[in-house]
Amino acid sequence: MTVEFWIVIGAIVALLVLSAFFSGSETALTAVSSARMHHRARRGDARAAAVRRLRADRESLIAAILLGNNLVNILAASLATSLLVGLYGEAGVAYATAAMTLLILVFAEVLPKTYAFNRADRVAPAVAPGIDLLVRVFGPPARAVQWIVRGILRLFGIANDPSGGSEEHEEELRGAIELHRGEGEEIRDERRMLRSVLDLGDVSVGEVMTHRRNMAMVDLSLPPEDIVAQVLASPYTRLPLWRDDSDNIVGVLHAKAVLRALHETGAASLDAAALAARPWFIPDQTTLLDQLHAFRRRREHFALVVDEYGALMGLVTLEDILEEIVGDIADEHDIAVPGVRAEPDGSYVCSGGVTIRDLNREFEWTLPDQDATTIAGLMLRESRRIPTPGQAFDVHGFRFEVLRRNRQQIATIRITPPRR
Repeated sequence: MTVEFWIVIGAIVALLVLSAFFSGSETALTAVSSARMHHRARRGDARAAAVRRLRADRESLIAAILLGNNLVNILAASLATSLLVGLYGEAGVAYATAAMTLLILVFAEVLPKTYAFNRADRVAPAVAPGIDLLVRVFGPPARAVQWIVRGILRLFGIANDPSGGSEEHEEELRGAIELHRGEGEEIRDERRMLRSVLDLGDVSVGEVMTHRRNMAMVDLSLPPEDIVAQVLASPYTRLPLWRDDSDNIVGVLHAKAVLRALHETGAASLDAAALAARPWFIPDQTTLLDQLHAFRRRREHFALVVDEYGALMGLVTLEDILEEIVGDIADEHDIAVPGVRAEPDGSYVCSGGVTIRDLNREFEWTLPDQDATTIAGLMLRESRRIPTPGQAFDVHGFRFEVLRRNRQQIATIRITPPRR
């Protein structure tokens, strides 16, 4: 074996190492967690910041890596062919093809990519400075390649929009949330909260409000002593005041204002109308996200919900929106209300007024909530009639049985979820 032979062998090995570096870098930089790199960059990690810069222009990154990778692979194959043809004649072409295919596939592609994929968060910051230099060096030819590729895509009518729209980003977030799997209650709560945050823009206040039938209100025509008694007996801090008709809300009375007036003047001379704040009316189609921003802007926690005709439908509070995210927030003044009761046979006995969103969030079900807010509303929509006690329906894999009806209202339902 001559010196030239070993020089060529050394060059081939060096080129295969470079090819492995390019292949592993491409996998690491595309598979690395963007969230982790963002967090590290904010903490001052320069290499994580370099990873973020490279990922910000993925077209240039991929073009530069592929250009470098193809150059070293082709050069390595050419050197191997030249060497083996010199040793074995024309048969050396076949030997070189087989040998280089195996070497490139195993040592320059599969091995480095597998390693980089499993350790992307460590490999990406390590290779970022080298790849950043490569992108700078190969910048002009890489941009020329991009220009040619875009021109070819335009010829076939294919739009080049790598960024995607807001819907694509939201879908990616939802997919990441679903991948956040685990059996613990803490993991389930995290998934529920993250889903609820993304749903705020799709849920209207009409779906989470307290219905007017369940609202605690005070008649302004009552004597001051009776008004004070109702305020003190109520578990709520703010109470709507009505005059002449319960639809005619003229103010919102705060319990703290009543206590302050009692301290200063006594109950007999209390003027509830003067103490009340102006009512804030909002349309029932306002999204929870918009209403949350409105609460923050106005620094208020309480709004009255009206329909398109201006009729009172109910009320919504800041706590209602927060509960959509974190779940039920109970305090020492909350009143226990019938909701959902688990049965030994795996079914659930539910009040008809329980919302579908609450059930989906609590048990990770997938009942449709686009056209009905409550579980009773879903039964009415699916059955297209008012069912009688004892009737049962199979809907979306669930079995619903009416247990009790209050006049024309479905009061209690047994839900049997599908077996998993």
